[in-house]
Amino acid sequence: MIPLGLISTFLGWRIWKKEQITLIHDYHYARVAESDKKPYTEEVGKGCIIIGIGIILTGIINLIGNTKYGWICFVIFAVLGIGMMFRAQKKYNGGLF
Repeated sequence: MIPLGLISTFLGWRIWKKEQITLIHDYHYARVAESDKKPYTEEVGKGCIIIGIGIILTGIINLIGNTKYGWICFVIFAVLGIGMMFRAQKKYNGGLF
């Protein structure tokens, strides 16, 4: 779980800080205006980082003790991250696709 979370966090950082919009599938940013690419990549990147942090925390919590709290943490962070991504999609791309 932890390596997967690190990969997700790294990709989110690349999308956000380096503005590598090409790490996102092209139909997700097809209608994003050139002037909106910076805020779009920022929101999508942050959402990916939040999901990655949730995955890392889930791995750590499950490593310490095999409880359901890790998966509860994962669900909370995944919903927050995916929600940020959906909001950015709707706001800057005009819809999910």
